[in-house]
Amino acid sequence: MTRLDLLPFTPAHAATVAGWPASADEVVLWCGRKEFPVPPETVADWQRDDDVRAHVLVEQGGVVGYGELWLDAEEDEVELARIIVAPGDRGRGLGRVLVRELLARALGTGYADVFLRVHPDNAPALGCYLGAGFTPVGADLAASWNEVQPVDYVWLRGRPVG
Repeated sequence: MTRLDLLPFTPAHAATVAGWPASADEVVLWCGRKEFPVPPETVADWQRDDDVRAHVLVEQGGVVGYGELWLDAEEDEVELARIIVAPGDRGRGLGRVLVRELLARALGTGYADVFLRVHPDNAPALGCYLGAGFTPVGADLAASWNEVQPVDYVWLRGRPVG
């Protein structure tokens, strides 16, 4: 594998990332939205929230992955969110690299916990997250968090790797 860098997202990346989902179903699995195709403005607008830190995974100058950190000072936690790998680069282990890099950034924020949620129908993503060191939260905690969600997400907790 060539050198990979996790860099801050810029608005110039929005069109590239927005173009990755190939179907309306894939958009739902990725970010829970119903619009397809995803307008680049939607991806750019996600960055307007002061608590969102978006990143891109870059390989040889090309963007191959995207993911966000959602900082929650009140809950003392970070959630990894909206993680996606470019369609032509899937199956190469880049998702796992991206998730591990995002986890390292999340742990570096100083917040006590790191979580992510995955759509229950997104088996490839679930496998990626488990392979990157995430573990399921307890059933009671997941059930309480899912009370206000549109689907019963699988909730995972991140731990330092190594």
